[in-house]
Amino acid sequence: MVIITSCSKIEENYDPIIGIWQHTVKTATNENKMVVDNEEWIFNDVYLGRFHGYKNDQVVYLTDFSWSVHDGVYIVSYPGTDFPDDFVKMEKTDDGVILMRTEGKLFAEKQ
Repeated sequence: MVIITSCSKIEENYDPIIGIWQHTVKTATNENKMVVDNEEWIFNDVYLGRFHGYKNDQVVYLTDFSWSVHDGVYIVSYPGTDFPDDFVKMEKTDDGVILMRTEGKLFAEKQ
């Protein structure tokens, strides 16, 4: 009796974007017409995540997203929605780590 097994090592992802990021807003930072007062992105280690839009602490919008990073720019894509891709860079500040849109506006703060 011969038993053959194949073991592949799962690559561990320690990217600093992994975790929860939030942004308090008056209107959504995406082109969604729904007005929200807080947005939250949960980035995981397999290049996926979940976006939540809150109004008065109630989830009013949620969708999955995928992410990648190229030359220090993170690309957040929202398949199945009309949301445009977000292009952001990570920056360290005295108050912590933030994500800034490539055009210079705040995207989110790490929680």
